[in-house]
Amino acid sequence: MNISVVILAAGQGTRMRSSLPKVLHPLAGQPMLAHAIATSEALAPENICIVCGHGADQVKAAFPDKNLQWVLQDPQIGTGDAVKQALPHLPQDNVAIIIFGDVPLVKPSTISSLVSSGVDGPAVLTVIEENPSGYGRIIRDSSGAVVAIVEDKDATEAERTINEVNTGLLACPVKMLGPWLNALQSENAQGEYYLTDIVAIAVNEGIKVAAVTANSASEVMGINDKQQLAHAERLYQARIAEHLMAEGVTLFDPARIDVRGQLHCGKDVSIDINAVFIDDVTLGDNVSIGPNCVISNSVIGSGSSIKANSVLEAAVVGASCEIGPFARLRAESDVRDHARVGNFVEIKKTVLGEGSKANHLTYLGDAEIGSNVNVGCGTITCNYDGAQKHKTVIGDNAFIGSGVELVAPVTVEEGATIGAGSTISKDAPEGKLTLERAQQKTISGWIRPTKNK
Repeated sequence: MNISVVILAAGQGTRMRSSLPKVLHPLAGQPMLAHAIATSEALAPENICIVCGHGADQVKAAFPDKNLQWVLQDPQIGTGDAVKQALPHLPQDNVAIIIFGDVPLVKPSTISSLVSSGVDGPAVLTVIEENPSGYGRIIRDSSGAVVAIVEDKDATEAERTINEVNTGLLACPVKMLGPWLNALQSENAQGEYYLTDIVAIAVNEGIKVAAVTANSASEVMGINDKQQLAHAERLYQARIAEHLMAEGVTLFDPARIDVRGQLHCGKDVSIDINAVFIDDVTLGDNVSIGPNCVISNSVIGSGSSIKANSVLEAAVVGASCEIGPFARLRAESDVRDHARVGNFVEIKKTVLGEGSKANHLTYLGDAEIGSNVNVGCGTITCNYDGAQKHKTVIGDNAFIGSGVELVAPVTVEEGATIGAGSTISKDAPEGKLTLERAQQKTISGWIRPTKNK
């Protein structure tokens, strides 16, 4: 059985009070629509067709690398009309799945159940709501069969007491959809063409309408404002936290972790509160992450410790390293095994060799540092001349004293020692002490400035 997915993403989202199209508002670091696309891709469909409208160009531009078919709905006059625009892209022998770009938490397994029920006729996804106000009600006959879906604004008082509601998700053979969509009428309170009206049409033709009930209302919640978006964020993060703990990860507080991408963890990983993981992050066995760390696009080797308030961006950290607290590893930082990067140290496009350490208050940019090097407090590589970046090379077993400025391009050879307070602009030879200090002077008669009264 081949399937086609139609994602409805044309709405303006006025309650978001934003110029950004609703489906582009981020959930776990990705646009809401990206979650709907990922769920669709998990079903291995023959094609994915997205119906866009408000901010269509902006929505399309957000997914340049995806194999998607785009359809414009203009004007936006209901879900039935939206699906009708997608019909030319749906093979007649397929089962069509209609989902929504602003319903990002639905699971592929739930949609698969819906597809299985929609092979011979329409199948709708329902859910039990404690407060069904605002939702379309599922109308069943005395035998329990679905006979109609009535929108809240069109429902009678008796119908409004029903708490089984329509989620909007639907599966149906494409060959049935065409005639039914053409038969839709807009004689309702909204003056729109409701996709849900095909249920009554199918029943009138003697075709059974199947219903699949979702496990929870949270899975199928639609997002219409920032409050609902924030609620969905916490639900999504709770789902990730449950998965991580099931895989053996220790979370100091499951309610205080944010994963905005993919987090891959080895055995015996521990993560303290308020850690944020962005894009693709891999943590090896026995890695510990301290509180308030932000880690993006990075790989951290086994046994390493990332201490509190550290930021890692596109960095590689080897095994048994110590990073932080308050350290920053920027793009192309490569910290080798057993190395240490301490508090208020920033590294950018630098290799810090095995067993080397920069313990505090240091900037290392565009540098290649060998093994077992000590970089003293307050040392900086002066890598930028105002126009170009230049490289600093420090050999194995070198010792860099405190408060040193290394003016690149410059090389400190193996085993060399640089005296504290030096500004080094020429290569320092192997195994020797190199220092550069101006003559100290005391100025007689100098008076310290005072503030004006």
